[in-house]
Amino acid sequence: MKSTTPAVPVWQKQWLEQWKNAGKELALERKKALRRMSHQQALAASEALLELADPSKVSPARRGTSGLVQQQALFHHRFPK
Repeated sequence: MKSTTPAVPVWQKQWLEQWKNAGKELALERKKALRRMSHQQALAASEALLELADPSKVSPARRGTSGLVQQQALFHHRFPK
């Protein structure tokens, strides 16, 4: 049976392989950078991320609870009384 998939040019295969390798190296560098952070830097970075969330976009029902307790009850097949 003849394949209907078009042949991928060699340069595209090489490009993909290069980005796969770069992704691995970038992940290692990211881990190293995180390990070098002081506690103060880590807290500042996490605070900056949390500030990106716009609480006005959260529904009023979600502002009172995260839903974690309800989710755990569902996972354990228990329901609040």
